[in-house]
This record gives sequence, C-alpha cells and structure tokens, in this order.
Amino acid sequence: MKEKEFDFNELMESMQQAVAISKGEMKPSRVFVYSPLNVKEVREKTNKNQEEFANMIGVKVGTLRNWEQGRRKPAGAALALLKIVAANPQYVEQVLRV
Repeated sequence: MKEKEFDFNELMESMQQAVAISKGEMKPSRVFVYSPLNVKEVREKTNKNQEEFANMIGVKVGTLRNWEQGRRKPAGAALALLKIVAANPQYVEQVLRV
C-alpha cells in the first residue's frame, strides 16, 4: 500500500509543478528546442529548381513553395524524406534516379 501512496504523491507533485510552470511561477527542469527544417536549403543542396525538386520527392510545386515560405510544415513521410535528402542529397538522387 505504501508504494501506491508514494506513486500518487509523486504524481500530484508533478501535476502541481506542471501547473506552476504553465503559469510562469516555476522554470522547467529542462527545455527541448527543435530547429525547424529549412526546406529551401535542403532543395538548394540538390542544385534543383522548385519544379525539379518537387517532382523528385513526389509533391506538388505549390506544396513545396508553402514549405519553403513557412506557410506549411512538412510532416510524416515527406519530413523523413527531406531529412534524408538533407543528410545525403546525392544518395537520394541516385536511389530515386532523377
């Protein structure tokens, strides 16, 4: 029974801290910062224009433009592919044969 009480008390303390953090009364113990993917930089690594790059990764040019201009963010498989292109553009071009 003591173990369950301990878990509940720990959970309650955690929740109180979360509320204090959200109100700005307490600083979080750690913060994660993610830098967004710069799609234009990724495309430029391939030396392709927007139309060529969009065709290579299988998206509409309008979608690519929205990503590059920050109106939309790539997600799911598109984001994964863009990360692979960013890491090794030549390999992706070779695999996709474009």
